[in-house]
Amino acid sequence: MEINKGAADKIRVAAADFKPLSADPQASSEKRVFDTTLFSDLSSAGIFDMVSKSMQPTATPGSQQEISIAQWASAPTSASMVAFGNLNVSAGKLVVNGFLDDAKNAQYPLIFTKMYTDEATDDAARQVAHRFADEIIFRLSGGVPGIAESKIYYVRLMGDGVKEIAEMDFDGANQHILTHLGTDAISPRVSPDNSRIAFSALSRDGFQIKMYSLLLNRPVAFPTAGGSNISPAWGPGGSQLAFSSSRLGRNDIWVSDPQGAMARRLTSFGFDSSPTWNPKTGSQIGFISGRTGLPQLYTMDSDGSGVTRMTDGGYASSPSWSPNGQFIAFAWDRKYGPGAPGGQDIYVMEVATKRWIQLTNGIGRCDFPTWSPDGRHIAFANSPDGRANHTRIMGMLADGTDRKALTGAGADMPNWSWK
Repeated sequence: MEINKGAADKIRVAAADFKPLSADPQASSEKRVFDTTLFSDLSSAGIFDMVSKSMQPTATPGSQQEISIAQWASAPTSASMVAFGNLNVSAGKLVVNGFLDDAKNAQYPLIFTKMYTDEATDDAARQVAHRFADEIIFRLSGGVPGIAESKIYYVRLMGDGVKEIAEMDFDGANQHILTHLGTDAISPRVSPDNSRIAFSALSRDGFQIKMYSLLLNRPVAFPTAGGSNISPAWGPGGSQLAFSSSRLGRNDIWVSDPQGAMARRLTSFGFDSSPTWNPKTGSQIGFISGRTGLPQLYTMDSDGSGVTRMTDGGYASSPSWSPNGQFIAFAWDRKYGPGAPGGQDIYVMEVATKRWIQLTNGIGRCDFPTWSPDGRHIAFANSPDGRANHTRIMGMLADGTDRKALTGAGADMPNWSWK
């Protein structure tokens, strides 16, 4: 079962430090941020074998005329591709010219060149590096967009014990709080067009679905329903919202339009929660149900028919369907029970065959996996000692390798943007 196809055949890429064209003292800070971010973005992509800086030629090429491509293709660099360019700061503006060369094509090495203009700030330098990295990844990965400009939405535990919805870049940078409700807000799910976040918030009537506009930077109206209404999930077109509701007594999976109208029940067995749409087709929904005892992973057609049990025991939770529609990532305690070995870890199951692989082991309690837009990465919540207030968000490649912490303690329930 192969999740990251082609990842084994990594392209050897060198990302040179960009040549400064300005004596402006501010340029040195932005150049440092740009160089560091570009190398980190390409390293994190999972499809490149990056040439370390110490193995690169000492000369810093700033243009196509200045690069000696044979040096970069030769040992010890032995690069197949070289990213390089120049950076200038003038009159408060940042101008970056980036180049990507095929080091194995000495006669016609240039693949593309691009100029970026932005404000002369460290944050702008980061964003420009993200854009250049995404363009490189797009060109070298067969047209699959990069994720350097994507966002992760998550739950942040505040100092007063209240949980609010927060946002960060894909690599954990630029963390900031979005909601200021003063009550527990959980399970953020961003819409396919990145304009809204659906989430659940605790009110005097129990948990209710709420909506936050990323365009207006504030909560917007969403109707209140009876019972508990939790775990919202957007359909791939953005025209439907699935969620778990106990408005008729037991938790079932419901679907409404984005305004909360035209709600209809899809399941009626009770104890059904955590819906996740097949983003490729929109015709299937995965969910968790305790209809046979302990919670198990199920799939069904988007009209509620064709219910299929996917797991064969243990305690399953928090499913997330991959962008290509082939896999579901979920948390699973396979040997659940007092004294049972193991614990709750992240697994990925191939939907067509029900074959699964385990991605985490021995790092504590793992939950709430979420796929990156390119399907090559998974972020998840992890508590090394199992304590809720020690939970952090981690990222890894979708095969379980290259694991790293994205936040410190007090972060939970991540949800990756669709693009």
